[in-house]
Amino acid sequence: MGASNKYRTFTQLIEDVSIDFSNYALEGLIEPQQLIKVATRVNYDLGLRIHRTKEVVIDIEHGRGQLPRDFAYLNYAFLCGEYKINATMPSGTHVETFNDVPYVPAPGEIAPCEDGQVCKDVCVIKTCDDKNSHQLVQRIGPNQFRTYSTFMQLRIQGVNTETCFCPALGAQAPDIAEVVDGFLNTSFRSGKVYLSYQGAMESPNGDLLVLDQPYCNEYYEYALKQRILENMVWQGENVSQQLSLVETRLRAARNNALSFVNTPNFQEMRKVWTMNRRAQYHNYYNMFLSHPPVNPRVIGNGVLSTAASNTSNSTGSSC
Repeated sequence: MGASNKYRTFTQLIEDVSIDFSNYALEGLIEPQQLIKVATRVNYDLGLRIHRTKEVVIDIEHGRGQLPRDFAYLNYAFLCGEYKINATMPSGTHVETFNDVPYVPAPGEIAPCEDGQVCKDVCVIKTCDDKNSHQLVQRIGPNQFRTYSTFMQLRIQGVNTETCFCPALGAQAPDIAEVVDGFLNTSFRSGKVYLSYQGAMESPNGDLLVLDQPYCNEYYEYALKQRILENMVWQGENVSQQLSLVETRLRAARNNALSFVNTPNFQEMRKVWTMNRRAQYHNYYNMFLSHPPVNPRVIGNGVLSTAASNTSNSTGSSC
């Protein structure tokens, strides 16, 4: 999905639907509590690509650490090792600014060297040396950054949900972690763990969030309208024609939304292109190994002669 992750609350979605169904809203036929499960189902249908990817460092005490409140699905986890604290003393008037939109270089352009000063909370940056290594930077104060230089992978033993696409499930690591009821249980007593996870579709106030994009907005709105008209049918209202029209539009809106969400962005397209190029190279290499020339010998003007051709030539000359 190559688009910005803009969201709106379920309350704003209900307001847009109520404007289209103003007469039904005045009659009290729109009940938000009956429709919140419809918006949740649409979020689930659009998949995990609409969730925000977040990073956090949690403290492990007595073999247990509390997960973030908006934790939904785990990507991967690492045990943090050695770190150093970088502190700068403020002088004069100090104003903190955050760059929420990181720098993205153009295709083929080399990105500038990064540092921890652009990190808002927790981020992984590439070091400014020739070692091609990475560092984990954690902001612990207005002018303090904790930089981790060593990491150890955790093997995830189990999760409390059926959906988990983290690659650490089958990792061969001595340290084991398990997600249970909002906590991360570990095989070690204390430490710090870096988590990359998919955040839940909810606002800081606990309101349900939905994706705010023109292709997806129609899917949400028509799904809610279909349930509103369906409830009116059960109440004896004659809205069969409206329901038939909305269901037709709902199918088209769903196809458009899924096509948009599943469209790969530039980074994914480049990754697929690289994998295809490597596969093509290996196919040519394997084909060359399967049919190698037998005792090749250059006989002049760049002509390659093999043992088979030499045998035929000698046989023909003897005849």
